[in-house]
Amino acid sequence: MLAALLAAGCSNDDRTTTAGIEHLVVIYQENKSFDGYFGVYPNAANPPGQPEFHARSGTPSVNGLTETLLLHNPNQANPFRIDRLQSYTCDQSHEYTTEQESRNGGLMNQFVRFDAEPPENERQFCTQNAAGQWTTLMGYFDGNTVTALWSYAQHFAISDSFFASNFGESTRGAINLTVGDTYGVLCGPSANVYGDVPSCGGPVDATSIAAPSNGTLATLNEDADPYWDVCSETDDTIAFTGRNVGDLLNEAGVTWGWFQGGFAVDASGACTSGHPLESYDRATGVDPATDELVFTDYVPHHNPFQYFASTANPRHLPPSSVDAIGRTDQANHSYDLSWFWAAADAGNLPTVSFLKAPAYQNGHPGNSTPLDEQTFLVETLNRLQGLPEWSRMVVIIAWDDSDGWYDHVPSPIVNRSATSLDFLCGDVSDGAGGRCGYGPRLPLVVVSPFAKQNYVSSTLIDQSSILRFIEDRWAGGARISATSFDNFAGPIDDLLDAGGARAGKLLLDPQTGTREGRT
Repeated sequence: MLAALLAAGCSNDDRTTTAGIEHLVVIYQENKSFDGYFGVYPNAANPPGQPEFHARSGTPSVNGLTETLLLHNPNQANPFRIDRLQSYTCDQSHEYTTEQESRNGGLMNQFVRFDAEPPENERQFCTQNAAGQWTTLMGYFDGNTVTALWSYAQHFAISDSFFASNFGESTRGAINLTVGDTYGVLCGPSANVYGDVPSCGGPVDATSIAAPSNGTLATLNEDADPYWDVCSETDDTIAFTGRNVGDLLNEAGVTWGWFQGGFAVDASGACTSGHPLESYDRATGVDPATDELVFTDYVPHHNPFQYFASTANPRHLPPSSVDAIGRTDQANHSYDLSWFWAAADAGNLPTVSFLKAPAYQNGHPGNSTPLDEQTFLVETLNRLQGLPEWSRMVVIIAWDDSDGWYDHVPSPIVNRSATSLDFLCGDVSDGAGGRCGYGPRLPLVVVSPFAKQNYVSSTLIDQSSILRFIEDRWAGGARISATSFDNFAGPIDDLLDAGGARAGKLLLDPQTGTREGRT
């Protein structure tokens, strides 16, 4: 499979030609398919009283939902528009095997299922058909709900060929962003891994405490909290061995950091900060101050660096100073999101920064909404565009998995797997089993002076393409391992303008996603 990809042009010698890029910010959001956010782009319904969206002349088309797919879909329900006032939806079934079954060997006709997640509270918008099957995952949002994302697409660049590296849940997506390989588990619960490794037990508070091992390694297949994290919420955690991109950047002397909402602990050493769905509340006439539905900000299994002893900050220690942010000290490159802005305000922005929203703003169905996600994205990007480093910065907004939401494009299987967990993913395994991929198609948006303008890229890329961009730009082209997906990941260069900084700023309203100004 690798040889075929290399013959198609994804050579290991690809290098970005945008030498003026000095800062990368990766905003890693949660659980959306491409069709779920961009399936009907750029045509919005524009009902009265909602933020309007009108496409610019010459807007390119995307590989989206055709009239046939909308009206005569091969699934047991047709795609349908979800209104912004319905945007607090159910979480969908999105396990490793389930997503392969939905794909059904490329027929893309088994998304409507009986085993999807039911609503957790009465405020959620969750739909069923007459047979009792959950159909919410066939829904999509348009430019009246994800207005900001469609606006960024108009002025910068998006991909309609970006895929999860593997099928499955959020932790796999986080690991693939930073490692490109979900093989390497030292210990973990048997239900969450493929392979025979011991249980880790509960979390520990120091990286000097080694993870249990029997000398074999396994593949992660389901979410599990990290071993080296005192805020992990389970009694059976998971630990990885091997290198991640943080190790590569440390070796290259490049400053970097993972900044996550809610990472700071309280006086008792616990992660207790939380928020209601503030933007959704306001849109639906609820006072956030009276909303009792509060979600804890920090989600341990979304933080990939806490799974590795080399990059974990088990006790969530703050940096020793603002000047130390991005460098190795007691925080070990993992920080609360507030420290990113402290570094930016002090002129100490790391070269590579990963931003993770607090749970209520990360877009994950069940604990977030597209409206709250929009507020986070717009406030972050408005502020980034005001920094002196903006002219030398690339911001990539990507998502970690699809949550099981419908997407009509069958992912190309570039890594086969024939384990008991797999469904129609080849009759042999390419390397370690349990790594079937690529997984579902996901959104990806590049907001940057270096981004092509009003551009849709159809170059095949995956989550490890972001990893590869970091490796090629700042780590001398090093790769994580011989088996990591970064070895054959497609480059993101087609989204960028090799001629230099050209795209202007785009400032949006955080609540509506509509334009405040463009310079």
